[in-house]
Amino acid sequence: MSDAAYDPWSPEFVADPYPAFERLRAERPVFFHEPTGQWVISRYEDVDALLRDRRLGRSYLHIASHEEFGQRPEADFLKPFWDLVRAGMLDVEPPVHTRLRRLVSKAFTARMVEGLRPTIRRLAGELTEALAAKGGGDLLAEVAEPLPVNVIAEMLGVPVEDRPLLRPWSADICGMYELNPPEEAQRTAVRAAVEFSDYLRGLARTRRDEPRDDLITALAQVVDEGDRLTEDELIGTCVLLLNAGHEATVNATGNGWWSLFRNPAELERLRADPSLVPTAVEELLRYDTPAPMFERWVLEDITVAGVDIPRGSEVALQFASANRDPEVFADPDRLDLSRDPNPHITFGLGIHYCLGAPLARIELAESFGALLRVAPDLRLSAEPKWKPGYVLRGLQSLRVEC
Repeated sequence: MSDAAYDPWSPEFVADPYPAFERLRAERPVFFHEPTGQWVISRYEDVDALLRDRRLGRSYLHIASHEEFGQRPEADFLKPFWDLVRAGMLDVEPPVHTRLRRLVSKAFTARMVEGLRPTIRRLAGELTEALAAKGGGDLLAEVAEPLPVNVIAEMLGVPVEDRPLLRPWSADICGMYELNPPEEAQRTAVRAAVEFSDYLRGLARTRRDEPRDDLITALAQVVDEGDRLTEDELIGTCVLLLNAGHEATVNATGNGWWSLFRNPAELERLRADPSLVPTAVEELLRYDTPAPMFERWVLEDITVAGVDIPRGSEVALQFASANRDPEVFADPDRLDLSRDPNPHITFGLGIHYCLGAPLARIELAESFGALLRVAPDLRLSAEPKWKPGYVLRGLQSLRVEC
């Protein structure tokens, strides 16, 4: 088959990549994509194995410089962006990753996340009731976007008057994660990284002097065997929590409702039995994956499905394709809100498994539950369009009537 079937810049591919993935899994499960310079991996078995394989990493800088790894050095103007990102745990490897995850996990606990459920339920209800009161609107802008931003802001301790700053910063920073971002997007991401860092640095220093019951205070105070987070690491962690916990959750909400509108029998089934919400959330995350691709660097030569991939290569692990693999999921192109088991890999696997997965599940369950309860006749009022990006794949808007 032609490599042209995989085109992450094509609006048609972004809108529906699944036919191309079906062909790739069958005919070319591992191939080198010249435009991105990546090895594209599409089968569940291979994606699953590589996510757990320590011969791959989110970064290579713990073992080699850019030059030693055969890569061009990063432009000087990008330094503030990468300093911020690498102060968190997303783009680092052990032993730094192990240390950061251990420390953050002591503050970002399951008990703390579950304790947010009443707040999430209240916020979801208020946003949904406001949408219903005016007979509808843009579900993304009026429910999906403000919910995770306000939850994370509440969790971190960001004052209410400052919360409108967070969404633009998050969106601008995440622009760097698209494939081959243009220089304008890179410079926008740098500006947002500097502004967000400066803001959080001031907030963290305030909390150091005036502790409160919030995550920034908890992160500043966490100590394990005499070790603690540096100020830069605390800030990098907070930025990661907002970006990872916000962009994907917004897209999961929009993609999920769009999937339900296109599968009216399943939507009616969910309306008739709201107890299906937890399994429905899992199935919607599988069926139209909000973060369809994650990248890894090859730290040692590997062989995948009989194809040799040398050290220094970058692989593009296709989560969305793996989540539709018929070797794992029966009738994978069918939306089944009671699917069980459902071993989707939307939150990743291995040491980089999403730390915020429990929070995302609560947000999605409470959001879908509130909309089903408050707006039982919710319906689509305009055909949505997809945003141009593929790595963080979501709708531009989702116009609905109540």
